[in-house]
Amino acid sequence: AQIVNYLIAQPVDPMADDTAILLSWNGQMGWRWMFWAETVPAVIFFFLVFLIPESPRYLIKAGRSDKAVSILSRIGGAAYATAEKNEIEATMVDHAGKVRLRDLLDKRVVPVVLIGVVLAVFQQWCGINVVFNYAEEVFVAAGFTVSDMLFNIVITGTVNLVFTLVAIRVVDSLGRRKLMLFGSIGLACVYFLMGGGYMLKLDGIVVLILVLLGIATYAMTLAPITWVVLSEIFPNRLRGAAMAVATTALWTASFLLTYTFPLLNKALQAGGTFWLYALICLAGFFFIWKKLPETKGKTLEEIERELTK
Repeated sequence: AQIVNYLIAQPVDPMADDTAILLSWNGQMGWRWMFWAETVPAVIFFFLVFLIPESPRYLIKAGRSDKAVSILSRIGGAAYATAEKNEIEATMVDHAGKVRLRDLLDKRVVPVVLIGVVLAVFQQWCGINVVFNYAEEVFVAAGFTVSDMLFNIVITGTVNLVFTLVAIRVVDSLGRRKLMLFGSIGLACVYFLMGGGYMLKLDGIVVLILVLLGIATYAMTLAPITWVVLSEIFPNRLRGAAMAVATTALWTASFLLTYTFPLLNKALQAGGTFWLYALICLAGFFFIWKKLPETKGKTLEEIERELTK
């Protein structure tokens, strides 16, 4: 998307003010073409969704065990499918009945829901989405022009893609907890250096390198792994309701992050704002260290028993 937007945009005069940019082709038509271009991947995604199989747990709950076994067999073979089906059915028997919102307040479930909510909020409040949402302010503060900024966004998008693919490769070998810990402490270090770079008014390339390090760290850790963990830690029977609560918390946190950055940037300047994000990441590191168990290599039923015992 960033590459397409960069190709659509016309060069911007470094001396152009906001009014000149508004009246230019970019300001009148360029942004429209950028939005129209996004319909292509959106339509492709829509049709590909029909190829995604249903969750085996949902199928078993709906009485379609044969279809569930077929999907599980494609994943791990016949023996794995039979064992997994039996374990899922045992969990369903133990937790039969209609889910109510107050079930999330059960004393065994509340700690798990709180872990999910905190992780969801932390994924946003770690601050990296500020770079995507306010790229202009971040890069202009580092001394880049508008044209430079558009090219920098292409670089950040490429780094984001590459290291998301890295996360797919290492999530099952390194484990969720290790990656979450690495991401939180890594971002804390990057933000501390970024804050210092802004305070010392270092050259733009220094800030760009730190931004890319931050995006790489986030893309291979907190960005994708948070969703993996959220999909694993909640009890089977309550997973849908608990995921709804955690997802609501995540996007509420995203709104608050986006809303507060201009206020923080005005009050603390760019350096102070990123130091604040560094402290949040440090707090997130200690929370993950203390509260989040490793879920790698465990079935959802094993994770449920461990977290709700």
